[in-house]
Amino acid sequence: MKLVAVGANLPSRFGTPQQACQSALTRLEADGDIQILTRSGWWETAPVPVSDQPWYVNGVAQIETTLPPEALLARLHAVEAEMGRVRTVTNAARVIDLDLIAYDDRRLDGAVVLPHPRLHQRAFVLAPLCDFAPGWVHPGLGQTAEALLNALPAADRAPAAIRRAAEE
Repeated sequence: MKLVAVGANLPSRFGTPQQACQSALTRLEADGDIQILTRSGWWETAPVPVSDQPWYVNGVAQIETTLPPEALLARLHAVEAEMGRVRTVTNAARVIDLDLIAYDDRRLDGAVVLPHPRLHQRAFVLAPLCDFAPGWVHPGLGQTAEALLNALPAADRAPAAIRRAAEE
């Protein structure tokens, strides 16, 4: 399963953060070599680490592509740039964020790290992933998405940290 996490917390020329997230998925499919197979619902999540930034809208998409991981990551970064993302400081607010979370069962530790090294610590990835694939197994940890989500501290799964977003 190839998984891409999508998030935003700043309005942009694409509209609200949720509209930007949907637009990013549409842009990923534009060249025809990436297909969105399914996506989670949208989730509103507190910024990590805790800050005074606006809350994020997050989701996860399962994709199909023949692009190798390095080319896929380059495409994700290209779509971010097209949409106006400027990388400044780590954990800065952003108009769009696209992360390659997993690429089948591959484990890579080079220019591309797979699965994403903090995936198992992020409710804002695991909760959306559980919308459509609670039984997905982390290639390195051997645990399901649902088990990883349930293993997070209760505060990370509480409505003060994460909640379903209304569909626009």
